[in-house]
Amino acid sequence: MDRIDNSTSLDSTISYMEDTAHFMNYAQGSTIAAEDRERFRELISQICQNENALRMKGFRQHGSVSTYQHCIRVAWRSFCLNLQLHAGSDECALVRGAFLHDYYLYDWHNAENKGHATNHPCIAEQNAAIDFDLSDKERNIIAAHMWPLPLTRISTSREGWIVCLADKLCSLYETLFLR
Repeated sequence: MDRIDNSTSLDSTISYMEDTAHFMNYAQGSTIAAEDRERFRELISQICQNENALRMKGFRQHGSVSTYQHCIRVAWRSFCLNLQLHAGSDECALVRGAFLHDYYLYDWHNAENKGHATNHPCIAEQNAAIDFDLSDKERNIIAAHMWPLPLTRISTSREGWIVCLADKLCSLYETLFLR
């Protein structure tokens, strides 16, 4: 199921992210500078090697993609969108919120997980708050990433809107092309 090495090495995680970079570029011919890639590595390395984060490698998300792979992809896509749109977002909150947006830690394909689409953001936010020291902005990014499901859970930051968009783009790509 996983396309990346199930070891705990950060290098295998980053290698996977870079292998999928062709999709991540905002426009044809767009590139991300080496120093930006390194900054992303530093930001993601602070959370992606957590024991519970690594458990996400065992859960299928969309098609053949694990939840861990999806979260790495959404974090990278969010980071790139921020750069390419010159949004000026808080990169730390953006990457952390993006990576933890699906930190629900269960297989949502099981029948007992009814209501997953609307319930998992709050479950992910609660789980992330146990394992990480989250800012209010990061909590909102996680809890509001499924907007418009529900309509009342709305992002309060540009970082949240970027993650919401990146999640939808990545989910569509994974569902259509990574089966």
